[in-house]
Amino acid sequence: MSIEYDFHHLHHVKEQSKSRKTLWITLILTAFFTIVEIIGGVLSNSLALLSDSAHMISDVIALGLSMIALQLATRQPNARFTFGFLRFEIIASFLNGLALCVIALGIFIEGIQRMINPQPIQLGLMLVIASIGFVVNLVLTLVLHNSVKEEDNLNVKSALWHFFGDLLSSAGVIISSIAIYYSGYLWFDPLISMVIGGIIFTGGAKIIKESYLILMESVPDQFNLDDIRAAISQVEGVEDVHEMHLWAVSTDHYSLTAHVFISPNIQPFCVILAINETLKNKYGIAHSTIQIEHADINPHGEYGKEFLRHQRQLNGNYR
Repeated sequence: MSIEYDFHHLHHVKEQSKSRKTLWITLILTAFFTIVEIIGGVLSNSLALLSDSAHMISDVIALGLSMIALQLATRQPNARFTFGFLRFEIIASFLNGLALCVIALGIFIEGIQRMINPQPIQLGLMLVIASIGFVVNLVLTLVLHNSVKEEDNLNVKSALWHFFGDLLSSAGVIISSIAIYYSGYLWFDPLISMVIGGIIFTGGAKIIKESYLILMESVPDQFNLDDIRAAISQVEGVEDVHEMHLWAVSTDHYSLTAHVFISPNIQPFCVILAINETLKNKYGIAHSTIQIEHADINPHGEYGKEFLRHQRQLNGNYR
């Protein structure tokens, strides 16, 4: 259906050209080096290197999901998806975080098995591949970090955690190969891989938590409902604020709804305008829906009765 079916004063889309360009570059480089690292891991028989290559495969999948999410975020809302397709960014981030945790657990389990049964490793090839990987991952991590600073996007943040884990993995493989070379202890390889797995799991858990809170439509951390309610109550004509909900559709895209009792002696459109301006200027909330009510007309059970009793005590003639 054509976008003219409805009018939106706030575009439910994201035009994140910087993020899109960054993810394309990252995806191409990652896919190429993943192939190199898999071959190197198999030939060298290094668990740390193989665990890093497995993580790189997840990076390719994660980046693919992120690209789809960014593309969908540019699509206009329609009659079925009235908020547009912004929420897919959060779904993709949740899946990325889950992939990080699953991979980390797999690395940890394999690490324990290698600790029990150490296997020979070709240190030279292991060190060369890890060194190349460190340089590649360092560049990609810096590129993604700069992108996150310019455009807030949970997808890019999750990709950043993937590559931060890769960077640590490469550093760990280098340290492991050097330690094995000088000590001869093969258990350094699985030990380093398990440490890396723990760091990767931490990053994945963080992404899962952030995306879960958005999917559950919880109040974003930077907002306090009591403060916002108090600010709305300060608007001239507002006598009570209730049924207030605040949630994030996507990162940096917030919506608020509220019901307010107002004085019968004031123009309701002026109240709505003043509330919207307060929310936008003070809290950066540009998408709000305010329902004007009168406790005598709109039933609110005991809450409405108590409000009316309080008003009559104040002026004796509220209707």
